[in-house]
Amino acid sequence: MDFRRMTREFLLGESRTPSIASYLQSISEVLTAVTPRTKTDSLRIESARANLKEVRRHVRRLQERVTVLEEQVQVLEESKDQ
Repeated sequence: MDFRRMTREFLLGESRTPSIASYLQSISEVLTAVTPRTKTDSLRIESARANLKEVRRHVRRLQERVTVLEEQVQVLEESKDQ
């Protein structure tokens, strides 16, 4: 057993993978930090921000759908056990 690795994973949370929200937040921060040098770069960044907004909307819908489906599976499993 590697107690050092286990301790690091526990304390730093290294064992968990980042959530989709973390990835989207990171992309948003990068887009904000980029300074466009030309009008074309500016338009590309605006387009990327609009695309990111759409991705967030789709992710939210998918997460809601997953929650509903998980609840349905739980109900089915409970009815199966009875």
